[in-house]
Amino acid sequence: MLANSRRPDYWTQSAPDVVDGIPQKPMEGVSMMYTFDAKNANAPSRHHTQYFEMMGDHAIYHDGWIASTKVMRPPWVTAGAVSQDPAGFPYELYDVSKDWTQSDNLAARYPEKLKELESLFWVEANKYQVLPLDTSVATRVVAPRPSLAAGRTQFRWSGEITGTPNGDAPSILDSSFNFKADVEIPRSGAEGMIVTQGGRFGGYGFYLLKGKPVFLYNFLDLKRVCWEGPRALLPGRHTLEFDFKYDGLGLGTLAFNNVSGIGRGGTGVLKVDGKEVARETMEHTIPLIMQWDENFDIGADTGTPVSNDYQVPFRFTGKLVNLTLSIDRPKLTPDDQRRLIQEGRRNNRASE
Repeated sequence: MLANSRRPDYWTQSAPDVVDGIPQKPMEGVSMMYTFDAKNANAPSRHHTQYFEMMGDHAIYHDGWIASTKVMRPPWVTAGAVSQDPAGFPYELYDVSKDWTQSDNLAARYPEKLKELESLFWVEANKYQVLPLDTSVATRVVAPRPSLAAGRTQFRWSGEITGTPNGDAPSILDSSFNFKADVEIPRSGAEGMIVTQGGRFGGYGFYLLKGKPVFLYNFLDLKRVCWEGPRALLPGRHTLEFDFKYDGLGLGTLAFNNVSGIGRGGTGVLKVDGKEVARETMEHTIPLIMQWDENFDIGADTGTPVSNDYQVPFRFTGKLVNLTLSIDRPKLTPDDQRRLIQEGRRNNRASE
């Protein structure tokens, strides 16, 4: 049902043309309101044309016929050799008014119908801003988008700040990073979350548990690596630090359609007042995105917990005076780039 419907029993307002000075795009599609009336139970569909597109695979439906490209890569293969010509993908043709299971490919029998539908796809794709077609997967996931954290490597906070969505949170993935927290512990002691991102199915948390400093990395709910101080913090001012050195080349390898730089391991060191109290090495880290339905939280945990050691919101009961984050993202050297180009050429030849 479209928002600009005038039926008072369903919708009484039209969509605005301008919001905060920004012109709005029209709502696209075909109203389904007519299907709400019993008298139209047997009426023919008013939905005549529908385009489809996902990661370069595409199709077009029109009046009972559908032309769809063959799947050229399994959906679970998110990187590797990628066709740069999705417009050249071969088509299949089905009469879904008679063959709704799409079991009888009619492309060879009706080449003119296929040509007609293929031409219609490009009309619709141009009309609805689908072009250019993009067959990449992993690189699209991590492509830069507008964000409060974009381009920044230094961050500073104080007090409780919760609910920052992942899209605006600083990303520590595939990078070296350093968290440093200045805290004040009351005479009664303290515990709770200092900073966390992600949750039960992947993420990290830096917190006090029964007074002891802990940094926990949850690798996709497959393995949890924990750095923990030996004793509870005494009352007073303390500096807690977690420093992680990443062992890979980073996200830059994706520009060469190569995943070798992501999801690698590294070594983390937990420090209290400048003294090392725990050191652990991780074999793997989360490669592309944190759990997308979770938040970046400081001073509490408003999502699911990264560990069963605590229950949310696990609000920090001391005083968080200052929290800083420094991120050191790997940079490819000219030698790295030459090697990746050579590997890409070998992979493309092997896939031909």
